[in-house]
Amino acid sequence: MPFYDFQCSACGKYARLQFSYSEYGKVPPVCPHCQSQEMKRRISRVAVAKSEDARLDSMMDADLSGLDENDPQSLGKFMRKMGQEMGEDMGDEFNEVVDRLEKGESPESIEQSMPDLAGGADLPLDA
Repeated sequence: MPFYDFQCSACGKYARLQFSYSEYGKVPPVCPHCQSQEMKRRISRVAVAKSEDARLDSMMDADLSGLDENDPQSLGKFMRKMGQEMGEDMGDEFNEVVDRLEKGESPESIEQSMPDLAGGADLPLDA
């Protein structure tokens, strides 16, 4: 069954509700927070499925003009973009590294605090 996003006009909170195709439009949505039926439909994000080849092509076409390998924030931004292009969750460790880079922490400092980062190998983070 598909999910639909709503915002309650009474309490202002958002809710993701699930309706079958036959229920949608016939069963009024009810706010799970305040039980109001004053719900407005919000358009959800749309996910576009890409083949692995299309994702790799997108990565190859990436604009590298803003990438400065000496700037941790630039590296973090680039890594986040590449992770999103992969179309899958890269894991908590990847997200932590990217978050720390985006905050300006050096790759060397991150590598020292996460010795198992390269799967136990003694490889530098920027290799």
